[in-house]
Amino acid sequence: MQRVLAFDIGDKRIGLAVSDPLGITAQGLETYTRCGDEEKDVQYLLGVAQRYKPVYLLFGLPRNMDGSYGFQSEKVRAFVEALTRRWHGEYGYYDERLTTVSAEKALIEGNVKREKRRQVVDKLAAVIILQGYLEQRR
Repeated sequence: MQRVLAFDIGDKRIGLAVSDPLGITAQGLETYTRCGDEEKDVQYLLGVAQRYKPVYLLFGLPRNMDGSYGFQSEKVRAFVEALTRRWHGEYGYYDERLTTVSAEKALIEGNVKREKRRQVVDKLAAVIILQGYLEQRR
């Protein structure tokens, strides 16, 4: 296995995480603040992919607690479609139910102040998504 690049896509921010080259651990990269121009957002994320050279892109896909897909999942799929039109590799989705909640809880337990949490919660959610995927593949 080689690197996997994971995304937690939100309306305002996108959390990014990458695996180590062996696909064992996930490391948070950054929280990207969307600029409001989908094309610029796509170009930025493809630039990150170019730097890390992943073999697989993983996108957190929000689901309702009953497993159904809602409005937010359709927005994520539309953005992923725009990005993957220009990505020449494999990609997939991972159920991200409660990842942001888990990330927020971990940050609160770590006594991270509210303003700092806002800056890192999406990155941590991407780490949780990616680590879950990596563990599932073992």
